[in-house]
Amino acid sequence: AIAEAGAIPPLVELLISGTAEAKDQAAAALRNLACNEDNRVAISEAGAIPPLVELLTSGTTGAKEQAAGALRNFAWNNDNQVAIAEAGAIPPLVELLTSGTAGAKEKA
Repeated sequence: AIAEAGAIPPLVELLISGTAEAKDQAAAALRNLACNEDNRVAISEAGAIPPLVELLTSGTTGAKEQAAGALRNFAWNNDNQVAIAEAGAIPPLVELLTSGTAGAKEKA
């Protein structure tokens, strides 16, 4: 219902231009929405993957965890797996696995 109401594009916009807290919350919302296959496609088509990858390196600790979790959920879709890799997510995800918080390591 949230995605059908048009919430995905504004959430993606918050990932790009929101405050640090807004980026964290937007990533968390997208992570939750990405539990649904149709939403995974819609979120990817809305351009969420590049700003989520950016959050992996430039976000707050919480935003990094949320971005990793969102990307994990997106990766259940094969096309998204390719898009995530092409957006450069692998090196920052590996960095989170080696030096991130316990939560970031779990989500990465």
